[in-house]
Amino acid sequence: MTLLDTSTSPTNHYAPKAFDAVIVGAGFSGMYMLHRLRGMGLTVRVYERGADVGGTWYWNRYPGARCDIESVDYSYSFSTELEQEWRWSERFATQPEILRYANHVADRFGLRTDVEFDTQVLSAVFDEHDETWRITTDSEEEVTATYFVLATGCLSVGNVPAIPGIDAFSGPTYHTGAWPHGGVDFTGQHVAVIGTGSSGIQSIPLIAEQASRTTVFQRTPNFSLPARNRLLDDDFVRDVKANYPDRRRVARYNSGGVFRIDNTENAIDVPGDRRRARYELLWEEGGLNFANAYSDLKTNLESNETAADFIREKIRAIVSDSAVAAALTPTSYPFATKRPCVDTGYYATFNRDDVELVDIRTDPIDTITERGVRTATTEFEVDAIVFATGFDAMTGAINNIDVVGRGGEVLRQTWAAGPRSYLGVACAGFPNMFTIATAGSPSVMSNMMTSIEQHVEWISDLVERSIADGVGMIEPTREAQDGWVDHLRELADDTLFPMAASWYMGANIPGKPRVFLPYVGGVGTYRELCDSVATEGYRGFSRVRQSVAH
Repeated sequence: MTLLDTSTSPTNHYAPKAFDAVIVGAGFSGMYMLHRLRGMGLTVRVYERGADVGGTWYWNRYPGARCDIESVDYSYSFSTELEQEWRWSERFATQPEILRYANHVADRFGLRTDVEFDTQVLSAVFDEHDETWRITTDSEEEVTATYFVLATGCLSVGNVPAIPGIDAFSGPTYHTGAWPHGGVDFTGQHVAVIGTGSSGIQSIPLIAEQASRTTVFQRTPNFSLPARNRLLDDDFVRDVKANYPDRRRVARYNSGGVFRIDNTENAIDVPGDRRRARYELLWEEGGLNFANAYSDLKTNLESNETAADFIREKIRAIVSDSAVAAALTPTSYPFATKRPCVDTGYYATFNRDDVELVDIRTDPIDTITERGVRTATTEFEVDAIVFATGFDAMTGAINNIDVVGRGGEVLRQTWAAGPRSYLGVACAGFPNMFTIATAGSPSVMSNMMTSIEQHVEWISDLVERSIADGVGMIEPTREAQDGWVDHLRELADDTLFPMAASWYMGANIPGKPRVFLPYVGGVGTYRELCDSVATEGYRGFSRVRQSVAH
């Protein structure tokens, strides 16, 4: 079912190539979107700035890079054969293993033939006359497409802080989100690590094992939970594969998109000894389930403090120096209002004699010098600097593209006060444009693989239905979009999340609007809401019948 004539007109040698759909990004969302649309008989081109598939897992190769969702859940469910043939080796898969999985999927379904690698999309402009998108890349190629899909990922644009003198340093610098593919050998070096978010917490223990000295510069301490990672034995894997249908069903309809039965108890209502026993159990179990120990941890500050105090107590028990332990202990925001980290040996690393913690809240970084990092009181001479400073999350990659919709409306300007969409899927004024698992949807509040599949399947169903109905253009109404933005804000305001200066709120990027970006109502609730929109004839969408012969 090809919608567009992909031939070049004999009277216009320079006519752009035409596709039914163009997708930006060949990570897990872009690959599945390609597979679905191609299965519908559409012609598709994917543009990927990396040299191969994998998205986040192609770029983030820093030491210790590992998923914080259990590997057997952080995987596609659309193919029973794929589920059965792939075997994960660890509870929490490493970046190399996840990238091998991405490559296996690309090979198995022959996806690379429709992907243009090492290519960045610069602009996408909607042509109202032709009812197509005109997409331009950094290779000066221009193509057209009926459908334009942004599968750009939530954590794909690195944030390098504007520290004075950052270009003055004479040694090598690295960002965890753009790590050299050949790895880095820190043997015998004094390494500075700036940042203690997820990538810092994962990489610092391994950097410290290799380097002669490691100095960690921390602005805000993070709550981190033990991973308790382990190799997966054959009996466990066999059981998972035998029960995948039930496992996936649970994941699709609970709050986080993982195999977990949500606890409906409130921490505040549970006797202290029983509550502590549950915290101990989940701490020993390891992983992010601790953050969902009770249903009110993200809405009731008193309940939240019971979990936060438990973790603070654990930090003090692990870190031998009381002053260092105090500096590593979060006290300025509620637990889980920043994404909790999952670690292996992070806090214990600060018991090493060759690891130093610099609290830049009390001794701020003044400048980067030719020899290292200078704070208000001290200059630290180092051989290498690692920036574990995170990402311009969720909106950064989209805003890097000049997206122009109906009537010359510029998406970047429309989003100047925060992203505006309907269901986190489509934007008013931008016909036939879709976003996958980003702002306005559960995305980073969930197992991304569960949310990606839900989005891809919902969008492709909408496209297929529209083609069958002879609909040429699809976009949400302004009223539906405004209602969704209000709904997102109201949901977030009923939680503790706005109390933290997190990347959920855009707070890590100077000048970025302070808006809570994801949908916080839970994966299952969101799925049911999207399903009801579809069942009611795609309520909130304007679907205009095709007016141009394609």
